[in-house]
Amino acid sequence: MAYPTANKKVIAFVEESAKLGCPDNVVWIDGSSEQLEQLRSEACATGEMIKLNQEKLPGCYYHRTAQNDVARVEDRTFICCREKENAGPTNNWMDPKEAYAMCAEIARGKMKGRTMYVIPYSMGVVGSPFSKIGVEVTDSIYVVLNMAIMTRVGNACFEQLGPDGDFVKGYHSKCDIDPEKRYIMHFPEDDTIISVNSGYGGNVLLGKKCFALRIASYLGRKEGWMAEHMLILGVTYPDGRKKYLAAAFPSACGKTNLAMLIPPKHYRDLGYKVECVGDDIAWIRVGEDGRLWAVNPENGFFGVAPGTNEKSNPNALAATRKNTIFTNVALDPSDNTVWWEGLTKPAPAHLIDWLGNEWTPDSGVKAAHPNSRFTAPAVGCPCLSDAFNSKEGVPLDAIVFGGRRATTTPLCYQSRDWDHGVFVGSIMSSETTAAATGATGVLRHDPMAMKPFCGYDMGDYFAHWIEMGKKASNPPKIFNVNWFRQDENGEFMWPGFGDNMRVLDWILKRCENAVDARETAIGYVPYAEDIDLEDIDCTKETLEKILYVDKARWSAEADEIASFYKQFGDKLPAELKESLATLKKNCEA
Repeated sequence: MAYPTANKKVIAFVEESAKLGCPDNVVWIDGSSEQLEQLRSEACATGEMIKLNQEKLPGCYYHRTAQNDVARVEDRTFICCREKENAGPTNNWMDPKEAYAMCAEIARGKMKGRTMYVIPYSMGVVGSPFSKIGVEVTDSIYVVLNMAIMTRVGNACFEQLGPDGDFVKGYHSKCDIDPEKRYIMHFPEDDTIISVNSGYGGNVLLGKKCFALRIASYLGRKEGWMAEHMLILGVTYPDGRKKYLAAAFPSACGKTNLAMLIPPKHYRDLGYKVECVGDDIAWIRVGEDGRLWAVNPENGFFGVAPGTNEKSNPNALAATRKNTIFTNVALDPSDNTVWWEGLTKPAPAHLIDWLGNEWTPDSGVKAAHPNSRFTAPAVGCPCLSDAFNSKEGVPLDAIVFGGRRATTTPLCYQSRDWDHGVFVGSIMSSETTAAATGATGVLRHDPMAMKPFCGYDMGDYFAHWIEMGKKASNPPKIFNVNWFRQDENGEFMWPGFGDNMRVLDWILKRCENAVDARETAIGYVPYAEDIDLEDIDCTKETLEKILYVDKARWSAEADEIASFYKQFGDKLPAELKESLATLKKNCEA
């Protein structure tokens, strides 16, 4: 057959994959709208997807996964490097030879009766110095159509690759959707990903966490850049100046809401604008000017549907109104649209739930799965930044870390310098809730929000952060935020959502040295009078409480951090040990 590329490595990979899976047909995805439309029609004909109301939701489709296949499977996600110690204490490890053999045994012949699709895709704008090419083979039309939203798909990727370029290989097969044989395997030393027995996006859209974080973090360390689990947003000032920041938050900490933040009315009236460059992943390099420059390597949003509504995130909701694939939400048969918990109140009187059953508000179960998703093109987001398709990326003025803490951590503080900022990122944690774990206040550590996504030893990852600070002559300032402080009644003390703009405003003023701060045991904390409280449901007295740094609590925190750090052994950078020692000393003073 004629191939759309002369790259021998691509051809060999596709031929080996076909030999393993034994598909009836092989289809090369060219990225054309005609081909994608044909695949949508095919998916609807087989029942794999349902076409939604094209007047209300033009270009939108609905899909259900298997009941046993609704989320990422961290316990079945492995880093397969030759030396176990290089995977580190936070990853599952398997010997590459064993992993390849096991996956081949599972996948052999499982594409019989199916078509194997070959998807060439670019993470980042095709032709950008930041971008990287991947080729995913899959037996799922759902994967093809999602990848066409989430990445830049088509023959232009082969043109960038040329006859001899290297790429990240991705082999996906639904196999039997057997949870006992479900594996998501990463071979960072071979630029290879294998996913078997899943059809859920987080496990099978291999450009996303698998490539853009696990493989890319390894590549970044090797090549001198960073792949981070971070949103990127821009703030435009009334005088037209633009400032950019990247921010990392564990799940359930308002990351997407912050990425698409709408400022309070009086900020908007003054002419402030917030623009989204990315909601999930940042690839970061040192620019010629000594600053860190960031791009979003993705082309769409893979967002959690429940809780997304006109109030919580109107921009995300608007992005889903066109050319979106909805997964595991509820269907509204009255007008062939979709619904999920939190979208509207009250709930509709009758729905078809995510399992395909008749549903009413009295059913006693959720209509949409709690991890139901929308895959939406970024271009549909009303606040998308002009820099979204920039090949150079945007210069970062600030990096922000955050977690969900009821006590201890103040609303905002700034690190003393870059190395201390790495420490601040490395100790990121959120408190679990009673509903989730049966015990409240248990700390779940998630350094830089990268614990599930770092493709190598996290001690080496911290060291790479320290090294990047040395490479950048003008690195961004580093901050920590916590929107979730609670009072003695368990009520949130800070309103959050759009009002978080007030904290971002202070952060960016600090980057220009335009406002002072109070030095504390943990770093620089805002003076209450320097945070704008106009038209907000928060008094200066409450704000001062949220900014309070309790040394006794932080002393206990330091002991907890020391215990967490033990797992990294000799790989823990000296700079982090020093920052911990300083924290302990400051809390005793």
